[in-house]
Amino acid sequence: QVQLVESGGGLVQAGGSLRLSCAASGRTVSTYTMAWFRQTPGKAREFVALITRSGGRTNYADSVKGRFTISRDNAKNAVYLQMNSLEPEDTAVYYCAADMTTWATSTSPYAYDYWGQGTQVTVSS
Repeated sequence: QVQLVESGGGLVQAGGSLRLSCAASGRTVSTYTMAWFRQTPGKAREFVALITRSGGRTNYADSVKGRFTISRDNAKNAVYLQMNSLEPEDTAVYYCAADMTTWATSTSPYAYDYWGQGTQVTVSS
């Protein structure tokens, strides 16, 4: 079993930055694809970014390209999401997820095996 715990959310003004962290425990996630999703009330969970096991490949939703950067530190069993130039539309609960499939690159939440509890990000205008 893998436990994922997100942190770093909060309230920020439009144009500001936040860095989310996801700490994994229970098992190393170094061989897993890791991703960030987000969700607002009444809407489906939305893909934000993913990074493959070695960090060799990343993928971003069009809405965050050029503003968000996903990274990982396998030695710390952690994944990060640097969010710059935040917009009110980025307001959501952000979730960290892990996909055990080797070299996975899915943007569907149904492909992911483990989830954190989420961290709230609120961007004021």
